[in-house]
Amino acid sequence: MHSGVTMSIKHSLLALLWSEPMYGAQLRSEFERRTGGTWPLNVGQVYTTLARLERDGFVEGAGAADEDGRIPYRLTDAGRAEVDRWWADPVDREQTPRNELAIKLALAVTMPGVDVPRVVQTQRTATMRHLRDLTRLKGSADDDLAWELVVESLVFQAEAEIRWLDHVEASVLRTARTVGAQGRTPSATQPAARDRQGARR
Repeated sequence: MHSGVTMSIKHSLLALLWSEPMYGAQLRSEFERRTGGTWPLNVGQVYTTLARLERDGFVEGAGAADEDGRIPYRLTDAGRAEVDRWWADPVDREQTPRNELAIKLALAVTMPGVDVPRVVQTQRTATMRHLRDLTRLKGSADDDLAWELVVESLVFQAEAEIRWLDHVEASVLRTARTVGAQGRTPSATQPAARDRQGARR
């Protein structure tokens, strides 16, 4: 199951190495096990991140390679300090990640000819289906607290998205009624109209 949730692979790997040295495949396996496979990692991504962490002085090789040529990594003192800082600091929300759905709907309401209520309805149906799948997954958590917390986070996000889609639909309908009563073109489409007029000049 994939998510659009933005996360720090760097700090996740450092946190896993806090317990014991591991090589790349072990780190990928442990990450996916502890998060229920919600955000699958490519082993190449893991080793690329480890290379950057080694370059930055956060990890180092821990002994000779095994019979398969795999070298375990361990935290340096700087790496442990970085993990301590990550545990202590809140997640930064100032850097707002791009939300494809919000961008899609923001563009839809400014484009003439787009059936925005249909776009909203289609997305709501998909999100509700996703919410049902998550609810079933939550029921199979088997007292695994880490997995349960991850699934609950995704459930809350899906529920919030449905509420927001309801709000979008109500706002679009309210705007349409206002525009219809005033007998004018929706203001959201006016920038596009002005662009067309400018192109004809």
